[in-house]
Amino acid sequence: MGSILKIENLVKRYAKRDFGTPQDFLALDSVSLTVSAGTTFAIVGESGSGKSTLASCIACLEMPTAGNLWFEGRNLAQFAEGELRKIRPQIQLIFSDPASSLSPRMTILDIVVEPLILQGKLVRKELQTRAFSLLERVGLSADMAGRSAAELSGGQRQRLAIARSLTLHPKILILDEALSALDCSVQAQIANLLLELQTTLGMTFLFITHDLAMAAHLADEIAVMSHGRIVEHGPATQILRDPSHEATRQLLAAVPRLPRAPLPATQQ
Repeated sequence: MGSILKIENLVKRYAKRDFGTPQDFLALDSVSLTVSAGTTFAIVGESGSGKSTLASCIACLEMPTAGNLWFEGRNLAQFAEGELRKIRPQIQLIFSDPASSLSPRMTILDIVVEPLILQGKLVRKELQTRAFSLLERVGLSADMAGRSAAELSGGQRQRLAIARSLTLHPKILILDEALSALDCSVQAQIANLLLELQTTLGMTFLFITHDLAMAAHLADEIAVMSHGRIVEHGPATQILRDPSHEATRQLLAAVPRLPRAPLPATQQ
């Protein structure tokens, strides 16, 4: 299976002022990784580890300071803004709270078809047919198309955000803490939806999270980030079974354990 994304020594610095003195903040420190097409690659780390900055660079929302970012054999780090504008629809980013990107003044139908309208694709009837198909694919009834996104539950909003992201047939879907704001049962439903979409559409997922257990459930490979660097990388089963870095062990320790069932009275 060939690689769809290859990152080489990616660096991202931000200039910040500390008591009036300009200083560089190193958000990404020589990050390298390769993602195979049709797989799920998880990037796991605590808040501030650099994983969301990495997601923004991959989605072409921010430009790296140095390094290479290869997407389907093209080095996006060397692209001009006009060229990046053509690439962005192929790399879609979904956040933890889609409410901020879903207009409460628009209907569900309008939210799904908006990317197609902006791209100047399809006539109105074709737009509706495509939107209804996508809504049903993510588990939302076409009967809901005239409602507002504000009327939806958190899980339904996330399904709507996924439907919207699929309109332009992206090659990579980046999920930046996309399950973290949902309760456990809804997390499981959305996780199963993602697995189903990957099977039917052959998509590549980049799963950004602090939840090592969910990453292990969804991902083929896991990279653990700490202080802007990848400190551990390998198959999901290996990372869970034999973590080698302290940052990974801390993430593993934060995974909730099911309480042990009490012994029957005769065995206590």
